[in-house]
Amino acid sequence: MVKTTTQSLPLLGWMDSLADATRIRLLRLLEQQELNVMDLCEIMQLPQSTVSRHLKILSSQNWCHAQRQGTNNLYRMLLDELDPTMRKLWLLAREQTDDWPALHQDELRLKARLQARHADTQAFFANSANDWDQLRHELYGNTFESMAQIALLPSHWTVADLGCGTGHICSSLAKTVAQVIGIDESPAMLKAARQRLTGYDNVQLKRGDLHAIPIEDQSCDAALLTLVLTYLTQPADVIAQTKRILKPGGKAVIVDILLHDQEDFRRKMGQQNMGYQTVQIQKMMQAAGLTDIRLFELPPEPDAKGPALFLATGNVPG
Repeated sequence: MVKTTTQSLPLLGWMDSLADATRIRLLRLLEQQELNVMDLCEIMQLPQSTVSRHLKILSSQNWCHAQRQGTNNLYRMLLDELDPTMRKLWLLAREQTDDWPALHQDELRLKARLQARHADTQAFFANSANDWDQLRHELYGNTFESMAQIALLPSHWTVADLGCGTGHICSSLAKTVAQVIGIDESPAMLKAARQRLTGYDNVQLKRGDLHAIPIEDQSCDAALLTLVLTYLTQPADVIAQTKRILKPGGKAVIVDILLHDQEDFRRKMGQQNMGYQTVQIQKMMQAAGLTDIRLFELPPEPDAKGPALFLATGNVPG
């Protein structure tokens, strides 16, 4: 008789991974949001040793993957990357556990955790509006703005500046394109932008959440996300929203921070994460339906004190 093991039959290992309530709860959370161990401990109200032990099991079976950021590992479950059989097992497990009271409690604490992060970011911008231009130029230099604008053509376009901040890029774009729509969630930033853009009759400023951009479908020729994604909890959703507002043939342009290990910098800047690898951005842009994606790592400027940046562009099929 041949002895059956989890090594000879992966199905048994996958089923064993799901045969635990704590691991089900972990995967439900990680399917929604990339989280570190401390996030999970707070949300699930479990000790670190317990959470780490279960994450080790799930990682070994490829239910979730970890990415190192500074001193932390960020964990995420990506449904589309699961083995087809694993995906079937998970969808069944998810359906059969929808009514668990513990999952509802986890959802509430996850929402509170994300709201707290968002509040930290908003507090940073509320206190930085007056110094934002000088601060970001000291950290990142000036070239990235002009390089992003080069990608925006031609002069009759309507361009959305998403996360427009104090309107610095809006003011430059207004000189070269037909209409600029600036969106930002921070009242302090928008107040500064309105002061800067006085006299521009082709600029419209709106307050709004980039996860639900207050712009009509297929109404813009181009959209720009400059140093925005690192402040967001759901960057993939924002890229999908960006694609939604673009006309067929429209272009999305992203400039942001390459992955780094400066945790103090992230905290100082009120950012949600420590940048991105270009392959992560490419996957999010592809998932949003953008094509002809191009990514470039920008060389650091001599006087820039912050991490290096990247430029990414993608088109909406015409």
